Amino acid sequence: MTGAFFDRLADRIDSVDSVVSVGLDADPSRIPDHLREKDLPQWAFNRRIIDATHEHAACYKPNAAFYEDADGWRSLRETIAYAHGKDVPVLLDAKRADIGNTTRQYAKLLDDVDAITVNPYMGRDSLQPFLDRPEKGVFVLCRTSNPGGEDLQDLELASGERVYERVAALADLWNEHGNVGLVVGATAPDELESIREQVPDLPFLVPGIGAQGGDAEAAVEFGLAGGVGLVNSSRGIIFAGEDRGEAFDKAAGEAAKRLKKRLNRYRD
Repeated sequence: MTGAFFDRLADRIDSVDSVVSVGLDADPSRIPDHLREKDLPQWAFNRRIIDATHEHAACYKPNAAFYEDADGWRSLRETIAYAHGKDVPVLLDAKRADIGNTTRQYAKLLDDVDAITVNPYMGRDSLQPFLDRPEKGVFVLCRTSNPGGEDLQDLELASGERVYERVAALADLWNEHGNVGLVVGATAPDELESIREQVPDLPFLVPGIGAQGGDAEAAVEFGLAGGVGLVNSSRGIIFAGEDRGEAFDKAAGEAAKRLKKRLNRYRD
């Protein structure tokens, strides 16, 4: 896939009338038994999920944590190629960043995917190799969906800003190529609204809608910039059919379609 990521994402959103990001968190312990004897169980699982959900998916978001072994990386490569074959962009949820040549190595992940999540804790130089890829999307962790996010992100700085507000302001400054977005969880709707007011032009990746029970209306109202953004569900879609045996993929497709309809009620 060529071209600037957010332009491609806008086209995809329009073509499928959906802002749903399907999180491909292929936990090996939850893959159906009949797929575990396959050469690459995670790939076999993801292929069935993609076949069942691609008509409703604006993006796929595999989390790197589930693929960090030899078979996992092979499964991930197959998954990315298959998603691209369905014309669906892939956002790797890797939360990477480091210094010097280490972060340059991490940024090579963008050779294979369309976008990535990054951690801003070490500052701009740790993200520069990602930011320097204008055709790729870079989603900066800002206000996350987990309960512990407030431990650091809500702390007040001497300037009077919260840490997450400072991150949003920096990300806006770093957006020289128009390729930066923010990760802002749907479980913190007040912060979601305030961050949108602060940075009106940055698209958001909004996790926390599925199993975490986040606010769908707020996710759409404040997560999209010019109609562009992503609302993610992982377990709520891919494991929707955990009790349905070989029909697990049909349940995933139904869950993705339901979420698409639910979110579309709040879109302009």
